[in-house]
Amino acid sequence: MSDWMVYSIGFLAQILFSGRLLVQWILSEKNNRIITPSLFWKLSLLASFLLFVYGYLRDDFAIMLGQSLTYFIYIRNLHLQGEWQKSPFWFRWFLLLFPIAIVTYGYNNGEYDIYQLFNNEDIPNWLLILGVVAQILFTLRFVYQWIYSERTKTSQLPIGFWRLSVLGASLILTYAIFREDPVLFVGHGAGMIIYIRNIFIGKKERREVGKT
Repeated sequence: MSDWMVYSIGFLAQILFSGRLLVQWILSEKNNRIITPSLFWKLSLLASFLLFVYGYLRDDFAIMLGQSLTYFIYIRNLHLQGEWQKSPFWFRWFLLLFPIAIVTYGYNNGEYDIYQLFNNEDIPNWLLILGVVAQILFTLRFVYQWIYSERTKTSQLPIGFWRLSVLGASLILTYAIFREDPVLFVGHGAGMIIYIRNIFIGKKERREVGKT
């Protein structure tokens, strides 16, 4: 597949990721509190699907790892909001099995192997470690969000989620600069503004709740 097609998939994924943040941010500004619409999770799942494909096509383990860890959390949040159950049965199973199927297919057909994942000539070991650490930290925000939502039995984006977003995005931006990856740089650079803004909205919401 040509480079422009690969990058097109990556940029489309980042556009969807940015779209989910814009929707969430606009609704939060209107309501003066952090809102978690179902569209946020739907766009997240679709974007994650595409970015996983992008990472696979670029032989980038860090990207694939990050998407694999968050993919199923998006599905769980849609389930908590009652949206997942509304999708056709076959479509749900396709989304659930896709990440496993694509890796298994590539491995069994000799297109992809574990050695290649960790020994990409374009990514030195120190940079791969930075990318993996960055993706793990960035992913922890959704692990935190998932645990928080399971405790409350509602799908929410608490202020700790946005703090972890800023930390993880900062490291991914560093990785993107050294990796010379415009998809990661543009996506996370734009998201950083919304992450910081949501922290301020969350703090304001807490102060107002404390006054009542």
